Amino acid sequence: MHEPDQSALLAIARQFQFAGEVTAAAPLGAGNVNDTYLVQTTLAQTGAVARNKFVMQRINQQVFKRPELIMLNLRTFSEHVQQRLDQERGDSTRRWEVPSVTPTHAGEDFFVDDAGEFWRVIDFVDASHTFAAIQSRAHAREAGYALGRFHSLLSDLDPARLHDTLEGFHITPQYLANYDTVRQKSQADVDHADVAHGLRFVEARREWAAVLEEAVAADKLTRRAIHGDPKVDNIMLDNTTKQAVSIVDLDTVKPGLVHYDIGDCLRSCCNRLGEETQQIDAVTFDTALCKVILEGYLSEARHFFSPADYAYVYDCVRLIAFELGLRFFSDYLAGNVYFKVKDEQHNLRRALVQFKLCESIEAQEAEIQSIIRAVS
Repeated sequence: MHEPDQSALLAIARQFQFAGEVTAAAPLGAGNVNDTYLVQTTLAQTGAVARNKFVMQRINQQVFKRPELIMLNLRTFSEHVQQRLDQERGDSTRRWEVPSVTPTHAGEDFFVDDAGEFWRVIDFVDASHTFAAIQSRAHAREAGYALGRFHSLLSDLDPARLHDTLEGFHITPQYLANYDTVRQKSQADVDHADVAHGLRFVEARREWAAVLEEAVAADKLTRRAIHGDPKVDNIMLDNTTKQAVSIVDLDTVKPGLVHYDIGDCLRSCCNRLGEETQQIDAVTFDTALCKVILEGYLSEARHFFSPADYAYVYDCVRLIAFELGLRFFSDYLAGNVYFKVKDEQHNLRRALVQFKLCESIEAQEAEIQSIIRAVS
């Protein structure tokens, strides 16, 4: 996909119904999948709030084959959560934002340009910020709270009302099957030390990769509505209070296991060096942060968490780190066709970070299990 110039971005933005006049559009963030832009308008009233900033995204249709289903999910999600928040009004003094959809002038939730590219606009969570890595224990607790808040607000939403916008997402056995196919076709140098390490790492952990799906099959875990990608840089903090106010990047809201989200949140937040670090040998899983995050999470989620849910927390932490490493490694072997990369070795480095994190989690299993017992 080519990068639109300023005039093209402005023309696309003007397809949407803003209360004010569009004045600027510029790249926002550094997502691995979609292209994201900040649209600014003249200040005008949008509902009960005066807004002049919005998020416009070009959805990657190589990843999301039916982007219209993303928008249906977003409508279902935002309307359900807003209804819950309206019911709670007066019971909570904490701010929580639900990005809503801005329709086009034709009344649609999305715009398709002449090249067939799929565009949408949602609210910008104003007066807030995010970080690429956890900054403090207070930040960690807010990350846990944010995910617990998100799950709690969706705990009474029938997951059957959501479309599966990314079939196979977080189904580790399917990623393994894809890895096996890619490995057979790959032209990568298997004698390269880092590649050889990756191959050995995956083989050594193949047997337990289905642990969560086996729990579902045995009716021990139940699929619910999930976020799908609650990493640390998707958690928005209020500029003044420093409290979590939203989780953004909602394309992967779908039916799944809350354990996928818990594992992904802990994987992301408890690696202080971040997934893009060059200091691979220094990567560790911070158990002190793990405890604080779980405390924050359960402050909101305890009411729906079952004994079986607690029993699989360690497994999800370990598995999701392995799974993301497997996905990065598979993409490297395939020639970097899925994730955006800066160079040919980028996905290999990313994979090695996650594999090192997984090793650190495994080495601290007894301590992590003790933390889970303490917070349960």
